[in-house]
Amino acid sequence: MATFVSDVIKVGASKLVVIISGLFSSIITARYIGPEGNGLIASLMVYPSLFLTIGSLGIRQATTFFLGKDIFSESQIKAAITQVWMLTTTLSVVVSYLLIRYFSNVGENNWLIILSLLPIPFGLFNMYNSGIFLGKNDINTFNKINWIPSAVVAVLMFIFLIGLRMGVEGAMLATVGGPLFMFVVLIFRNDFLGYLSMRFNWAIIKQMLNLGSVYATALFVINLNYRIDVILLDKLSTSYELGIYAKGAGITQYLWQIPMLLSTVVFARSVSSKNSKQFSFKVAQLMRVSFLLIGLASFVLYLCSKFLIITMYGVEFKESVAILNLLLPGVLILTIFKVMNMDLAGKGRPLSSLKAMLPALFLNIVLNFIFIPNYGAIGAAISSTISYAFGGLVFMLVYCKETDLRLKDLWHFKMSDFDFLLNRLK
Repeated sequence: MATFVSDVIKVGASKLVVIISGLFSSIITARYIGPEGNGLIASLMVYPSLFLTIGSLGIRQATTFFLGKDIFSESQIKAAITQVWMLTTTLSVVVSYLLIRYFSNVGENNWLIILSLLPIPFGLFNMYNSGIFLGKNDINTFNKINWIPSAVVAVLMFIFLIGLRMGVEGAMLATVGGPLFMFVVLIFRNDFLGYLSMRFNWAIIKQMLNLGSVYATALFVINLNYRIDVILLDKLSTSYELGIYAKGAGITQYLWQIPMLLSTVVFARSVSSKNSKQFSFKVAQLMRVSFLLIGLASFVLYLCSKFLIITMYGVEFKESVAILNLLLPGVLILTIFKVMNMDLAGKGRPLSSLKAMLPALFLNIVLNFIFIPNYGAIGAAISSTISYAFGGLVFMLVYCKETDLRLKDLWHFKMSDFDFLLNRLK
């Protein structure tokens, strides 16, 4: 448990940098380009961010699995993922361009579309690389791949928006700079230039894609549920409503950094765990602690939401207060899914999540079509929080069935749940 907690703390420090950098960037964009500008960025980035999930094809998870199980050597995996990267980058960029150009309300400006697409190749490359380090349980390097791009983006936001007053274009350029910087570092840090080859090892690539596509299918449905509100707001409402929604919803993403830092380590450890059921008991313990922490954080955030949003973003975004408050209950309940899903994914059963998330996605779509035309951003928030709560509760039942645990095992709080925290404070 000690090494597990040590890894959690390391990932936590990385997540803290990501949160601070993200908040800094979010404040700058709110102050310098307003609700409509933020809505424009949200519209431009929704498909590229979604295709970073689809284009990843679950390769990071498959890489972690194969390295953790010692099925393939690191050199074999490097060669395979380099070749997969070239193919997925082409596919993701082309499809994302077509979706923005012909299915979005912001598809007229080709220069902004190009800027929105540029992070895809660099982001995919960085994502594939991170799977190698996670598979080797090299948490320190894995952390750097996560926090360095966020920090670089924050610095560039300051330069382009405050220093050069470049508006939406400057914000888009900044989002390219972070992944590009990490890409250049990794090319030389991990010696990938030596693995660029047109001699394809189809046997390894096929196995990686077979397993990876399973992870990718699950991740696509999960991420689509998080982003369908933005897609439908873009189609059914205005840039102003989308900008208001994006800032309110954006703050809730930082609450999920707690279960996300746990899930990263859970996945890496679950892959190599020798006692599957005992590890699931440990995951249940972590879920209880994270649920309590996020519950307390959500309560404080609710009390301070008006002060926080107006102080950070300005009075222009006062309507984002209601968005944030409406999303908090759903975000809290979905914590159940966020922590425990990675245990099943690490056991090689990522499709189990679809039993909860597919119905939740369908519910989200139906509710958005009902509520957005009449209530705009408020309607999207109501739809999302109902969907999140539904998905989290259903997945809890799925997890119990898959791991042979009882609901009592998940929710039986004990003082020993907090021993690893108390020991750190001594």
